[in-house]
Amino acid sequence: MIFVIKVTTNKEDRALEMISDKVRKKSVQVYSLTRPHGLRGYIFLEAVDRETAEEAAFNLPYIKGIIGKTLTYDEIKNMLTPNIEEIKIGKGDIVEIIGEPFKKEKAKVTRVDKSKGEVIVSLLNAVVPIPVTVKIDNIRVIRHENELSEDKDKDKKEINEKNEYAREQQSLSMVPTEETYSEDYNEGLGEQI
Repeated sequence: MIFVIKVTTNKEDRALEMISDKVRKKSVQVYSLTRPHGLRGYIFLEAVDRETAEEAAFNLPYIKGIIGKTLTYDEIKNMLTPNIEEIKIGKGDIVEIIGEPFKKEKAKVTRVDKSKGEVIVSLLNAVVPIPVTVKIDNIRVIRHENELSEDKDKDKKEINEKNEYAREQQSLSMVPTEETYSEDYNEGLGEQI
């Protein structure tokens, strides 16, 4: 039977350790303890019966109590199995660091080590480029390199179009019209006579 234990928010790990220590010392029949990622304020405990679960969690700090309803594995399976996401970070991407000590700093990815789950970045606002190794969990992609190159291509195209237009306008203003030819010719004839 799987029981849900209500604990103080952000103290789930500490409560889990305390229950685990008590189970080992008193040799209580608890099969498993888990703290699902993303579920704050709760711990799952698998035990033989409710009395055993209460004995494991009784009189410990951060433990608020056991919720009355028991769960089955099928009900909590999606919380326990990790969702494997493809890493979509590449060399040259612009990222924001969301973990300490470089929180809110922007950086450019220089190397990606998918096996270790790490990224080596160079801080954009640093005077001297220093390579910094950061866990992939601690960064957020702002722009991918291919987006940067597409933006640069668009910018170059816009600049070329503006330059072309400016050249056309300039060449049109420099080319004399028929009226200017005829005026210049008449003025020249008038002086000779």
